[in-house]
Amino acid sequence: MSASHRRHDMSDRVWERLEPLLPGGAGKVGRPAFDNRLFLNAVFWILRTGAPWRDLPPDYGDWKNTHRRFCRWRDRDVWGKLLDEVIEEPDFEWLMIDSSHVKVHPDAAGAVGGNQDMARTKGGSIPSCIWR
Repeated sequence: MSASHRRHDMSDRVWERLEPLLPGGAGKVGRPAFDNRLFLNAVFWILRTGAPWRDLPPDYGDWKNTHRRFCRWRDRDVWGKLLDEVIEEPDFEWLMIDSSHVKVHPDAAGAVGGNQDMARTKGGSIPSCIWR
């Protein structure tokens, strides 16, 4: 596996914390899960890269099966239960800060300045540019 997508994988410390909370483990009701760690790493890769499911690297498994399992866990509220369990002690390993912002015109931001007249453009009083 290339290091470029393995950097998104969870650490052993995080895995030890999540493993007992996951469905399909030894001694739990139902069919044993194939590989919960590989599945979680695949989901985290999708979430961190923002890539579509079809672009999931093949060494994480088939994208369709991974997406189907993700949806089953969503429907059974497995993701919500995991979040409830781990939110008590955040480790900030996967903290993401959104740096997007929207610039507004200085007038909308309350700036004081010239050319507040809506009847003229900044270019001057050229008849073809005057708002009527």
